[in-house]
Amino acid sequence: MGEAPEIFYVNGFSKFFHETQQNQCNDHNHDPSWYEEIIDDDLKWSYKLNSVLHKGISEYQEIALLDTKRFGKALVIDGKMQSAETDEFIYHECLIHPSLLYHPNPKTVFIMGGGEGSSAREALKHKSIDRVVMCDIDQEVVSFCQKHLVVNREAFSHKKLELVINDAKAELEKKKDKFDIIVGDLADPLEDGPCYQLYTKSFYEKILKPKLNDNGIFVTQAGPAGIFTHKEVFTSIYNTIKQVFKYVMVYSTHVPSFADTWGWVMASDQPLSITSEEMDKRIGTRMNDELLYLNGAWFHSSSIMNKIVSLSLQNETHVYTEDNARFIPGHGVSHHHL
Repeated sequence: MGEAPEIFYVNGFSKFFHETQQNQCNDHNHDPSWYEEIIDDDLKWSYKLNSVLHKGISEYQEIALLDTKRFGKALVIDGKMQSAETDEFIYHECLIHPSLLYHPNPKTVFIMGGGEGSSAREALKHKSIDRVVMCDIDQEVVSFCQKHLVVNREAFSHKKLELVINDAKAELEKKKDKFDIIVGDLADPLEDGPCYQLYTKSFYEKILKPKLNDNGIFVTQAGPAGIFTHKEVFTSIYNTIKQVFKYVMVYSTHVPSFADTWGWVMASDQPLSITSEEMDKRIGTRMNDELLYLNGAWFHSSSIMNKIVSLSLQNETHVYTEDNARFIPGHGVSHHHL
C-alpha cells in the first residue's frame, strides 16, 4: 500500500505538484497525477491527469486548465470543474437554447459571466441574434480561455460579440439598453467567490429584471440538482427567482464531468409554454448549426422533476439575500501518489 497522497497549498489555493524528472525516470510504474475535487465534506471526485496545461491565480479566483484522461481538456476555477472538452456541449446547450427558442424573436443577449466563450458560441448559432454582450469580471479568465480553448476562437472574434470586462451587476446598472435574453453563466455561489450577490432577490428585482424587454426571458445555471445535492442551492435559487417573476420553470440533466445532475432556472413575466413539436420546428428554422443534445421531447422531459426534488422545490422557503445566502461546499486540491 502506498503512502497517503500529499496535498500542497499556496496562499490558501491548491498547488499542482509533480514529481521531479528524476523520480519519473526511476519509477517505471509511475501513477499519473490526479486532480481531486471536494464535492462535500465526505465525498471527493478525482480525475486522472495527463498533465496540467496551465495554472494561475487572478485577482478574483484560481484558474487551471487540466488535460484529463476521461474528459479531455478541463477548465477548473476555484477548485470547481467549469467545463470539460468532451461534454461541455451538454451544459451550454441547456443553458442557452431553451430561452432563445421559447422567445418569439430574440435579437439581443446579455451573458453574465461566461468567460470561456462557450455560451456566446451557442447564442451566436441563432440566426435572429444581432448582438451578444458577454460580461465577465475576470480579464485573466477571459484571456486564458481565448488563448487555450481553441473551440471558441471563432466565437471570441465574431462581429456580433461585444466582450466587456466588468462586474455584471455594475455593467447592468449603468446600461441604458434592454435585452431579450439575460443569461446567468456564473460560477456556483461560493462563500469567498465573486458571484453569490448575483443570485440575490434584490439583484434580480432591482437590477436584472428592469433590463429585460417586455417579453424578455432570464435563465441561470442553478447548481447541482441531484437527489442528494439539490437542496444546496438549486431549490433556493428557484424560490428566489419565483419571488420576482410570474412564470418560472426548472429543468435538469446529468453532466458526466460534474459527477451529478445539473439544474437551470428559466423565468419570464410572459408564459413559458411551447410544445415539443414547436421547439423542434424552431431548432430547424432558426439555427445555423445542429444541436448535439437538445430536442423538444428531451427538453419537455427534463423539466419534469422526480418526486423528491419536486417536493423540495415546492416546500423551499429560503430566499437569497446579501445577508442570508447558501453556498456550494468544498474546493479542489491536486495531489499525486508518491
